Amino acid sequence: MAADSSASPDFRGPRYKHADPQEDQQPNIRLVAVLPGLGLRPGRAWDLGCGHGGDALWLASLGWDVTATDKSWSAVSRVAAAAAERGMRYRVSAEQHDLSRSLPAGTFHLVYACYFHGPVPLDRDRILRDAAGRVRPGGCLVVIDHGSAVPWSWRRDGQEPQFPAPTQTLADLGLGPEWQTETCEQDDRVANGPDGQTATVTDNIIVLRRI
Repeated sequence: MAADSSASPDFRGPRYKHADPQEDQQPNIRLVAVLPGLGLRPGRAWDLGCGHGGDALWLASLGWDVTATDKSWSAVSRVAAAAAERGMRYRVSAEQHDLSRSLPAGTFHLVYACYFHGPVPLDRDRILRDAAGRVRPGGCLVVIDHGSAVPWSWRRDGQEPQFPAPTQTLADLGLGPEWQTETCEQDDRVANGPDGQTATVTDNIIVLRRI
């Protein structure tokens, strides 16, 4: 487990320290749905904001070698511990990175960003462009974004967060002709809140292949 000594404050640390691993370390349903259609054999994957680690651990269980990064040291520690407990220590490399300052080494067959938003300023487009640069030819960049907020989500200055449409995100990335767009769409689902609430939310789903 590598540390980035220049990382920003661990604003999500308490959330990860007190989370229930059995409940929270589940893969994102969008990734589970998208992955089979990519036609990729298990290789190297990078989870940009691994959070509780559900996606990284699931990919590792399928034979992927996963680099799981997060700004939160608590999150990274939890993912490393969970991988060791599940006998996947050599499949999951958990690394702390402030991705505006440092990136993991190497290139990847799959780069994945799930709900890569936060309550602090983030140069998201630049980070995603830098991440895309690490995708190998034939590999994929998958971005799953919030398209709407739920009632229990964080607010900044009392304002509901606003999220760009997938077409806007794609345009802002400004990737070159070596990229093929396979999916750029919105889809609704029912989300479950921390206290048993439910709400219909929109996800933005972007899948790009480097050709």
